[in-house]
Amino acid sequence: MSRRGTRLLAVIAALSLLAAVPAAAQAKKIITISGSTSVYPLTVKLASKFIKTKKGKKFGFKILQGGSNVGVSDVSKGRVSIGESSRDPATGDPGGLVFTKVARDAICMITNEANTLGNISKTQVQSIYLTGPGSWADIPGATVGGTINPIGRAPTSGTHDAFRNIFLDGTNQATYVAGKASNGLVQQGVKGDPQSIGYVSLAFTSGVHVVNYNGVECNLRNAISGAYGGVRNFWYVTRGTPTGGAKKFINWATHSPKARNIVATEWVPLT
Repeated sequence: MSRRGTRLLAVIAALSLLAAVPAAAQAKKIITISGSTSVYPLTVKLASKFIKTKKGKKFGFKILQGGSNVGVSDVSKGRVSIGESSRDPATGDPGGLVFTKVARDAICMITNEANTLGNISKTQVQSIYLTGPGSWADIPGATVGGTINPIGRAPTSGTHDAFRNIFLDGTNQATYVAGKASNGLVQQGVKGDPQSIGYVSLAFTSGVHVVNYNGVECNLRNAISGAYGGVRNFWYVTRGTPTGGAKKFINWATHSPKARNIVATEWVPLT
């Protein structure tokens, strides 16, 4: 999908959110947010709760998707109040940005429900995503045959970056991997192809088979305990120290017990 197409989907998603926010809130101060498709579901839940608090009643939200690099770029150029990133700060990021950690998240390996693969090792993941997809016949426990069809994320994605660093030891996935613009598109791709394999945020595992990684189930309990190794950070990014509505929202999201309870539904809360 082109960047223009991705941004169009983002606008549609934003309009959907605004439609869910009371009209009175839309007339108030708008906090604009763009970026990670992984962080997006958490932000929507947090924003929906924040506008019902005493501090949040003054604000409405416009939340776009597009990928972590898009969020970092947008906030650095002053296009939005907050950028969402599911990757850690990078040396190539524009100067003056402040990354505030809001939660942690598990990246799960997924297959089609027809392929109830019980476990996949780091070595097997690297073989599939780096040196040639190979055949399911060579993966013990696979319940389908034929060529493996690996699906991944586009380079603008924080999930792509985290997968590269955690699962692939810093090497970019091969060019034969189908790079998708969002977690949802990876999820849909795996749902529709029995021979596929992909990686998504834990919040996008409905309707697919979640594969144990290195012998550990990818679930919230194991992510919180540290038993599951495929966990990365979620960040809110601002141009300089947060101010105004962005400051109020980020402070609430990172310190409020109510926000922590929301995070704990599908993500790893800050300790």
